[in-house]
Amino acid sequence: MSGYYEYKLTVSSGEATLVGHVHFVDYLRWQGRCRELFLKTEVPALLEDDVRLHALKAECEYFSEIMAHDELSVRMRLEEITRTQIQFTFDYVKTRDGKETLAARGRQRVACFRGAEGEAVVSTVPACLRDALLPYAETPIATPATRSA
Repeated sequence: MSGYYEYKLTVSSGEATLVGHVHFVDYLRWQGRCRELFLKTEVPALLEDDVRLHALKAECEYFSEIMAHDELSVRMRLEEITRTQIQFTFDYVKTRDGKETLAARGRQRVACFRGAEGEAVVSTVPACLRDALLPYAETPIATPATRSA
């Protein structure tokens, strides 16, 4: 398995319920935050383009609770890329005393669009984004240069 893009955080008390565990919606928020930080740090030119990524589907499976003040690593990988869509996976890993525990696993599918709000049309995944994502692929993904005829 190839590498992953990592977003590290310490869970704040504001992200927890009154009894101290994280609400399910925060997992989806962290998916978006991880993806956006990837775009900002790895593909900054894309932010100046009129390409937008619209989430089509997001999901999360929970294995153990994440609590306020937990050290968390959200690890994003590329699962699939098509002409117009990208599917990511996210591992939510708690770290305590040097030990890692997989707390949840999520998935998000996005589509590329271009154009003004309300007039946007589906677009191909820009080459710069595809190239930036390939090192984070779960399995090798064929590119135009590596596909057989």
